[in-house]
Amino acid sequence: MRLLLTPKQLLAVKVVSHIGALSPLLWIFYQAITDQLGGDPVEALLHFTGIGAFNLLLLSLLVSPLAKLLKSPALIKTRRLLGLYAFTYALSHFLSYVFFELQLEWQLLLSEIVKRPYITVGFTALLILTLLASTSTAWAQRKLGRKWQRMHNWVYLAVLLVALHYIWSVKSDVIQPLFYWAMTLILLYWRRLKLTKWIKK
Repeated sequence: MRLLLTPKQLLAVKVVSHIGALSPLLWIFYQAITDQLGGDPVEALLHFTGIGAFNLLLLSLLVSPLAKLLKSPALIKTRRLLGLYAFTYALSHFLSYVFFELQLEWQLLLSEIVKRPYITVGFTALLILTLLASTSTAWAQRKLGRKWQRMHNWVYLAVLLVALHYIWSVKSDVIQPLFYWAMTLILLYWRRLKLTKWIKK
């Protein structure tokens, strides 16, 4: 199967991606501001932004195998967009936790990062995504050269940390986190040769 996208079609895909990623985030914050998130709005906001970040991160990792399957190299151009939105959701998740859960108690934040393993791995994943987002420009790619690809392979560690953060944060029903673990492992299995080379380096 071969899917050839014209520049206009690729632009349409990007526009849909922008709308599909940004609209729900704006809507959830609107609901939070207008007190429409039920009895525990903070938990609802944290769950939505966290799952959103995970979904978009998995979608960004799905782009390459999908582009190969459909023989559509143009699809690769949507990967950075999805990755940046994954970072946006992850940052929103973190800031929601700091502002609404901890009430800007920075000392408490440091204590939580140190004492709670699921927060430790989640914060580590955010740091990796921040590094990748800040070096996602064409200028950074040219400047870093071969180091750029090795650096951006850290996304594989980030997605594992996100999966670990999710399952550790769930107190009872682990069916959904296990489903996300399965999706994560499948996507990483498709990249097993690349991962092996990266680990050996």
